[in-house]
Amino acid sequence: MAGPYRFTVLVYRMPAKPTAGRVAVWRQLKKIGAIYLQQSVCIFLTKPEMRRDLAPILERIVSAAGEFHLLPLRKLDSAEERKLILQFLDQTSNQYQEIIENCEVNFTKEIEFEKFRKNFTYEKAEEIHTEFEKIVAWFERVRRRDWFGAPNVRQAKDCLKRCEKMVDEFEARVFAVQESAGTDVSATPTRRRRHQLRLIEGATEGSRATAK
Repeated sequence: MAGPYRFTVLVYRMPAKPTAGRVAVWRQLKKIGAIYLQQSVCIFLTKPEMRRDLAPILERIVSAAGEFHLLPLRKLDSAEERKLILQFLDQTSNQYQEIIENCEVNFTKEIEFEKFRKNFTYEKAEEIHTEFEKIVAWFERVRRRDWFGAPNVRQAKDCLKRCEKMVDEFEARVFAVQESAGTDVSATPTRRRRHQLRLIEGATEGSRATAK
């Protein structure tokens, strides 16, 4: 996406107690891609879906006896715009990095441990399959708010492809073990997961296109 960009600032206030409400609003705002300039002041890239994403959060603020102001920024000088873009990129890059580390450490170790245990059961294959789906959904959430194309999106995508290969190999082993034991293998989850990585194909290009 080529500049100039349009941004919207959200300024809100909520009662100090209970803290759970303020934490929930903070978490939801971060989830839809906000960056905080200071406490209770955050900023978004102005996009058509922003109002839709913000609506339930603003309702939560009001229902908790809070108040808010949505302030569109008409124009920024190039230096200030660049600072904001770098903040968005830094936030999204960190989120991709968490996905990469989860793939390379947690998910990989789980499969290696189950292979070491020779735990080649359908139940374990289904559990691993579910975990992989969660990682793919996580990636998609981050990609949708990757408005400026974070540099490590390709690395995250490659990690997901490696994870899928590991899951395929584990499921193939489960299939072989269960088949040799005479177990019904027609319900293997492999086919139900085939569409997953289609969701992330073209993610590098899509992360830029979504901001248009």
